[in-house]
Amino acid sequence: MAHATVDEVLGALEDVDFPADKAQLVEAARSAGASGGVMSALRGIPPERYTNREDIVRSIRTDPDSDLGHTAAQRGEQARQGGKPGLSQHMREVPKTPVEEELDR
Repeated sequence: MAHATVDEVLGALEDVDFPADKAQLVEAARSAGASGGVMSALRGIPPERYTNREDIVRSIRTDPDSDLGHTAAQRGEQARQGGKPGLSQHMREVPKTPVEEELDR
């Protein structure tokens, strides 16, 4: 899977007026000719309203070597949590529900 750096993601969103929702961010990146890694990073963010670039940086999953300006511990925490707490649940391991367990039998 191609990873995107923070600079690549923010570079693709230079012309975005905030606040903006996920669909607006994805469309702006597509119009700017963003790479596949940038598009994947933006498709993986929660569908909410973003008020500034820092909100986006906190929500995207990026290559751990990108220049987030965070410590190794902060980057590790972002990778474990998958973005904002309570969101991006599809990126976390979650126990199966009883219905899913029954269907798997």
